[in-house]
Amino acid sequence: TNGRIDDMRVAAEILKGRKVNPNVRTIIIPATQEVYLQCIEEGLTKIFIQAGAIVSTPTCGPCLGGFCGVLADGGHMGILAHGEKAVSTTNRNFVGRMGHITSEIYLASPAVAAASAVAGYICAPDDLK
Repeated sequence: TNGRIDDMRVAAEILKGRKVNPNVRTIIIPATQEVYLQCIEEGLTKIFIQAGAIVSTPTCGPCLGGFCGVLADGGHMGILAHGEKAVSTTNRNFVGRMGHITSEIYLASPAVAAASAVAGYICAPDDLK
């Protein structure tokens, strides 16, 4: 969910020239191979990597679907541990969806997820300086 090329462009616009907060693990997963290739061709992948994000090939990601920002530490590909928090661009949220049952998942748009990855807390793109 929210791994379309337009979503990738929105996230790249916010991340361009910025760095992901060092306390945040940010994983970007394009929805399809076509979107992944288009991200490469448009230079979006480079923007994501330069910002400090991890870019995966299209796959079921850390939450059985892809997401952009995780506000926490640890876990492989974003699986949440006890007490961790995630800002996810998926369309589902239920206990245990992304890992430990005490983790917290906040659903957001790609723009809010990207801005939150930079800020280190949940915020809107307009809140970034």
